[in-house]
Amino acid sequence: MRALIFWIVYPFIYLLTLLPFGALYFVSDILYHLLKLSGYRKEVVLKNLKNSFPDKNDKEIASISDAYYRYLCDLILETLKTLNMSAKESKARCIFHNTEWLDKLYSEGKSIIIVMGHYGNWEWAGPGFTLNTKHQLNVIYRPLSNTYFDKMMRRMRTRFGTQITPVNLTLRNMVADRKQVTATAFIADQTASPANAYWTTFLHQDTPVFTGPEKLAVKFDYPVVYMNILRPRRGYYEVFPELLFSVPQETKENEISEVFMKRLERQIVSDPTFWLWSHRRWKHRREQA
Repeated sequence: MRALIFWIVYPFIYLLTLLPFGALYFVSDILYHLLKLSGYRKEVVLKNLKNSFPDKNDKEIASISDAYYRYLCDLILETLKTLNMSAKESKARCIFHNTEWLDKLYSEGKSIIIVMGHYGNWEWAGPGFTLNTKHQLNVIYRPLSNTYFDKMMRRMRTRFGTQITPVNLTLRNMVADRKQVTATAFIADQTASPANAYWTTFLHQDTPVFTGPEKLAVKFDYPVVYMNILRPRRGYYEVFPELLFSVPQETKENEISEVFMKRLERQIVSDPTFWLWSHRRWKHRREQA
């Protein structure tokens, strides 16, 4: 059944990837209206926004929600477009700034840990990094349950030389790659298991934080880098790498996780449109002592 679903859907996906960007965004505008009519995760989005911005009124929340759904449609189609984007297009539409210090780390043989959130087009940031920097990028990901769509996503994400690693093989592969100069990237704002999480206040809510990136940064003593993604206009992104910690082994426990979440929070507050509000991020509750 999964194979049947994939082979029914894939021709439509592929045809979408062949569209020029102007036509792609026209389709996105149509998709936006269909998504709004469907009520896709409307309650989740509104609840997340109201809890995250208790000082905003209903009109302001509705405005952010509307802008988010418009962007979500762009993000979906931009991600699919990756299947057929050239290296020239990828570099032009996801520009990396201030990478000289990353090149210096590379020349010193220093691998890095990248932490970022579901903000902006994180899928375009992958090939953008590979095409604009010297580190070998290795993205940590969770495989899709449908193996056919997972294979499509792996093909999409490994274009231009990016490597990807299933989350359960992260440590093994990092140990195996210690002689290479790598950049191991985590989308680190995913929902963490409460039992093993670091709890903090994020967007006014008790939030469990995945501590894997911090533990690995400390273990290998790899500098921790945050990717600040901006969207100056539709279809274009600018990325500004920021050094959060140069010597992780000198940090206190949970310091890296806390600083990352606060940095991401500042980015979301500055423009909430581009974060993944339809994700059920706060489905766990902190146990009271």
